[in-house]
Amino acid sequence: MEHNMVGWFEIPVEDMERARKFYEEVFDISISVHDLDGLIMGWFPAAQGKSGSPGSLVKHEMYTPSDTAGPLLYFSCKDLAVELAKVTPAGGSIIQKKKEIGGGHGFMALITDTEGNRIALHSLN
Repeated sequence: MEHNMVGWFEIPVEDMERARKFYEEVFDISISVHDLDGLIMGWFPAAQGKSGSPGSLVKHEMYTPSDTAGPLLYFSCKDLAVELAKVTPAGGSIIQKKKEIGGGHGFMALITDTEGNRIALHSLN
């Protein structure tokens, strides 16, 4: 493999400050909170060149905390169009087609696996 399978994760929250405080206290870190046009993100610190995946807390009407729906995980791809083309034949479904994220952050798509889990695909192309 050329890369780790998971490239980004998002954890839904209802109260950003409460969630930020919890994660900062439990892990002894600082989370920077950003309002991206109504999408409130609390970015976990990233360790460039280290194993593991960066991620964020997210507060938005599209995100609902749940112990059954869980976090939204992004799987890294060279060009997500390749994997996206395999979703439906493998028994999954496409929730959101490939779309540009903006700001030079590449592209993403949302899919549902055969178990009903919502996951995302990400690529720079």
